[in-house]
Amino acid sequence: DQAMSNSENTRDAWDQIAHGYDRTNTPTQMWLGNEGLRRAGLRTGMTFLDVAAGSGALGIPAARLGAQVLAIDQSAAMLEHLETRARKESLIIETRVMDGQALELEDNSFDVAGSQFGVMLFPDMPRGIREMARVVKPGGRVLMNVYGDPHQIEFFGFFVGAIQSVLPSFEGPPMDPPPLPFQLQYPERLREELAKAGLREVSVETITEKTAFESGAHMWDWLVHSNPIVADVLGHLNVSADQLLVVRKTLDDMLKKRAGSSGSAVLTNPIHIGVGVK
Repeated sequence: DQAMSNSENTRDAWDQIAHGYDRTNTPTQMWLGNEGLRRAGLRTGMTFLDVAAGSGALGIPAARLGAQVLAIDQSAAMLEHLETRARKESLIIETRVMDGQALELEDNSFDVAGSQFGVMLFPDMPRGIREMARVVKPGGRVLMNVYGDPHQIEFFGFFVGAIQSVLPSFEGPPMDPPPLPFQLQYPERLREELAKAGLREVSVETITEKTAFESGAHMWDWLVHSNPIVADVLGHLNVSADQLLVVRKTLDDMLKKRAGSSGSAVLTNPIHIGVGVK
């Protein structure tokens, strides 16, 4: 069954980068988790479902706010890292390995369901949003934190630019159709998907996320662990070890130029925060 083997491949790919993702991406994205939770009105004592939770950039801030959190992900390795983070802060978070496209959860059972850079990656993203809507209580909220226009995502532009130093014709992954991380790049599309899932009072706000990088090596580490798509792109390009050194040197130069005298380069990107009420 093709769909099944694809989902197994995806799960394995995320398992493989889980350790690196937890070390590089999760800490930089907690701030964003808070921004979404504030807009979704999450408060102490509420029940919160974190779908495709990764290692907790949304679920950990939710637990810090005093919510009762269930974090689900297809990757057991990701959830193990989330549990370690929770233990370090004496937070109680329940975790379950589960497919976000088919939640094994009752209807109308959570005050808020949210997903940060999770459901936006689903092959059947609309179904992921419908499932979140199904399991929240009437009057409950669904939160989606997603990437905006890839052309305004500076870390993506820097990645493409660095690869062009060895492969001048490289333009990034094909954008038609857009890769899964960018399927909700237009705020109208996010608004439409939340509304199609039966949610009302839908709001979509675009904010700017900032990520600071100390060096090319730091950014490369962050990038290759951010999503299996990066390793995939590099694999398809057959970049040699020597070329990779040039790519990383170029990235380092680009970041030094951006940093100027400040020591670290701050890259920005647009994030859409979508909230709908059931």
